[in-house]
Amino acid sequence: MRTFPNAADSGGVKMPLELARVLLVHGDLAPRLALQTILQAGGYYVDVAGTPAEALAKLDEGQYELVLSNAQFGAQNGLDVLAYARVKNYHPATALITSAEPGLKGLSASEKPEVAIHTQDLPHLLAQVAELIGMRASRRYR
Repeated sequence: MRTFPNAADSGGVKMPLELARVLLVHGDLAPRLALQTILQAGGYYVDVAGTPAEALAKLDEGQYELVLSNAQFGAQNGLDVLAYARVKNYHPATALITSAEPGLKGLSASEKPEVAIHTQDLPHLLAQVAELIGMRASRRYR
């Protein structure tokens, strides 16, 4: 995990601040940069991938608390990235992110993700990210 110095603790020694790591997978540069900036401003360390193949490589190289994948690559490719993340031994939270309306046309009921985040509502986006990471943490430490 990447660490950054924070305020001194009671003994006057600087303690590292560990940021939750998010892997953001989005094929379009502008939305990818915008979402990266929003997530970083929300206090997360964000790695980005522009293709599903790049995302799979990053999942093999690092550990993430949350993996957000766009359906833009084709719904199945976005879900494949999330399925690959779910079988990692550190069990990151996963979500399919879309700027489209709910429903993700063309997906069967069994293929629809549990969570779809809509980028029109940024406070809701950050709240959903925090909730997903929190649920993941509670599952890991039970």
